[in-house]
Amino acid sequence: MYTAPMTDASSPAEPADQRVADALPGHWADRLLPSAAKPYARLMRLERPIGWWLLLLPCWWGLGLGQIARGGGLPDPWFAVLFLIGAIIMRGAGCTLNDIADRNFDGRVARTRLRPIPSGQVSVKAAFVFLILLCLAGLVVLLQFNAFTVVTGAASLVIVAVYPFMKRITYWPQAVLGLAFNWGALVGWTAVQGALAPAPVLLYAGGVAWTLAYDTIYAHQDKDDDALIGLKSTALRFGAASLPWLALFFALALVLIDAAIWLAGGGILAHLGVAGAALHAAWQLARFDAANPARCLELFRSNRIFGLIITLGLLLDLLLT
Repeated sequence: MYTAPMTDASSPAEPADQRVADALPGHWADRLLPSAAKPYARLMRLERPIGWWLLLLPCWWGLGLGQIARGGGLPDPWFAVLFLIGAIIMRGAGCTLNDIADRNFDGRVARTRLRPIPSGQVSVKAAFVFLILLCLAGLVVLLQFNAFTVVTGAASLVIVAVYPFMKRITYWPQAVLGLAFNWGALVGWTAVQGALAPAPVLLYAGGVAWTLAYDTIYAHQDKDDDALIGLKSTALRFGAASLPWLALFFALALVLIDAAIWLAGGGILAHLGVAGAALHAAWQLARFDAANPARCLELFRSNRIFGLIITLGLLLDLLLT
């Protein structure tokens, strides 16, 4: 469970093409990319797509909600594609920054010791250069939107920059992650509306509560190692009382998201999407087992379905009402 740092990239226990824990087996990034590119793909977590899905979905929620408030019609598909590209790039940038900041911790945890920096596959200097390139690519994507959206999107960088250090000082780093990961709800709305309003703020707050739920589930995988090396999380803070806290976070998320839909003038289909997500949240709570890391990972990944159900409700509302 607790391992010493390993930094020798040539170690036979850590070949350069070794798959990192949590990666999807047989993912195209591990199968098809050249060997020289694989460590950087792993730095971006390309072989773990759930992260960019969780970053993307609030963008699509904001886009759909903004279109509902505008009076209906399909959102601009180009905007949807730009958010997809931007989510993949900026999730990669965030993971790269996180790995740079956590390089002295990751090598001491069994689940993370094979990440590219602690295993020696990528140097810290190369990771910084890669981070700059990703940020520049993200800027190119952001500049495709209106000026207000550009400013709104750029403002999120402050939260992104401080998040990797929160687990050292607070038991609530998941709250800061939620502030960063759901900023897209505001950006998606402003891409349509060109200004902010109460509805996207409620949507954003609902997304933060959702992140508190799913990332607390995720954090239960690492709670023993985190306690040993002095890192903090909501999983450690709540301990055996995690289930009622998860229920509270999911309930708060659903209420706030539904209130945002009501405020924006959404119809019955959008509200039914939230009801469908509520059923999915209940399924997660029924299956939650804090002592089962594999189950926690399964439930964490399933939140893509939670988010897609809400997205589908918004889309059907735009199409059919």
